[in-house]
Amino acid sequence: MPGEIIKDSVVTLHYTVSDPDGTVFDDGSKPLVYLHGGYGGIFTKLEEALHGRKIGDRLTIKLQPQEAFGDYDEDLVVIEDADLFPENAEIGMTFERVSDAGEEIFRITDIADGKVVVDGNHPLAGVALVFDLTVASVRAATAEEIAHGHTHEEDDEEDEDEDEDDDHRHGGGGRILH
Repeated sequence: MPGEIIKDSVVTLHYTVSDPDGTVFDDGSKPLVYLHGGYGGIFTKLEEALHGRKIGDRLTIKLQPQEAFGDYDEDLVVIEDADLFPENAEIGMTFERVSDAGEEIFRITDIADGKVVVDGNHPLAGVALVFDLTVASVRAATAEEIAHGHTHEEDDEEDEDEDEDDDHRHGGGGRILH
């Protein structure tokens, strides 16, 4: 049926993401465009809830931390000597570390007394998230989009956001939806 979200559909969503108390983390100022059908563009529970929906459908979905960015892991917080960091290091900066587990993104969360606290948790780890979604458009994906596993609408956005850290890029065109 035209306008229905099925596998290999390109879906455009208008959305906001907040916590259960209403604190908004992403106001959805730009619509999200993703390839539907298990390509990792958005969180699995969101994709499952959207399957079969149609243009104009609205839904609110709550994800527990383990369904979104995971529980907060104290083991991912490390205190390092400040001399291991550049002189211009400041709170909020992110950087990659390569370890046996692969590449990991860490954020500087505190600097004091010659020490730097770094945190490998996603900024929203441990937070339940509420997604308010409206299906804005649905179209069939091109063969090239299916082969690449993502929409080409994202390519333009990703080119603009190339320097953006991976925190919000867990699929979803640089946004929070995965």
